[in-house]
Amino acid sequence: MKTTLFIIVFLGVFALINMYISRRYINHLHVTPKQKQWMRYFLYFNYLGIILYMLGRYSGEFPNWLFFLVSLPIGILFLLFCTAIFYDLSRVFLQLSPIAPKRRDFFKKTLDISSFGLAFALSAKAMYEAKFIKLEKINVQLKNLQKSYKIVQLSDIHVGGVVDAAFIRNIVQRVNDLHPDIVVITGDLVDVELSYAMRALDELKKLNTKYGTYFILGNHEYFHGVDEIITAVKSLNIKVLENENVYIGEKDQGFNLAGVYDVFGYRVLHHLPDLQKALQSKNNTSPTVLLAHQPRYIEEVTKGVDLVLSGHTHGGQLYPFRFLVQLQQPYIDGLHQHNADLQIYVNKGTGFWGPPMRLGANSEITEITLLPRSLSL
Repeated sequence: MKTTLFIIVFLGVFALINMYISRRYINHLHVTPKQKQWMRYFLYFNYLGIILYMLGRYSGEFPNWLFFLVSLPIGILFLLFCTAIFYDLSRVFLQLSPIAPKRRDFFKKTLDISSFGLAFALSAKAMYEAKFIKLEKINVQLKNLQKSYKIVQLSDIHVGGVVDAAFIRNIVQRVNDLHPDIVVITGDLVDVELSYAMRALDELKKLNTKYGTYFILGNHEYFHGVDEIITAVKSLNIKVLENENVYIGEKDQGFNLAGVYDVFGYRVLHHLPDLQKALQSKNNTSPTVLLAHQPRYIEEVTKGVDLVLSGHTHGGQLYPFRFLVQLQQPYIDGLHQHNADLQIYVNKGTGFWGPPMRLGANSEITEITLLPRSLSL
């Protein structure tokens, strides 16, 4: 029922986006009626692609190449919508400007051409940027830490569609080359029916670490069977932190690693995050790193945690969307000092959701070196 409602709302939003582009952008272009009609056909074709994307996303039956093609329209139409808003505002401003009609007509034609070129260029750049996963390296100093540790963070991989076994195999190889002490996966690992995801997930068995691999739930796991996913991930020799903590390193030389369920649990009333339980019986002489999928969970952290590792935001994925994400999340990407005692790092996502496109927000694998506060590399 929830999936059906999401699909209806999602398609409804893009129907409205198509309508806006047609009425507020295409209708005002200095082109022939026939050319405008062909542009509308382009919109209809992309909307059909989005319908097929939703079918493929939840059926898992589509071949990889087809899923790639039908996922692109989401990003193309979103960027075209952003361009249409820019065009609309510019056109109104031009109409109100006290300039000669001939000059206004010249500027209007220039705006028509440049806006069309902008939409094309942004879409092409977004597809190009999505091809690369950047290695982000950061150092984080923690009080009471006795020696350095290397954490590799993955987040928001979204297995399903074009994020397949080959995609995961490449990530695993790159992570292993870093020789991490631990690997943490901060949610949204699975984004398709579990049976379609297992071939890709099996590649995670090949992760090599000194102290293990750890996983927490993201909001997308709640859409595809939380308990089944937890069981499947555990079968990969990955520890799922379910409102609990473990100790990393030798006694009194390492740090506590805690993990909580996602805040989406508050909405569905199961698998709710519980920080008090997650920090129970931890080593109070060592620092604590908390895995929490959404950055906004930091508002519930009052004490007992030194560093939060999150994901969820994708860094906005397509830059204009970043402004909408900022309405919900206090941090979008990178390392931040939340208060005197607490830091947070937000991973922009190792995969992507929807279109294989990224603009101004690269995919990332994060190498986090934890250092005693008195030391630096």
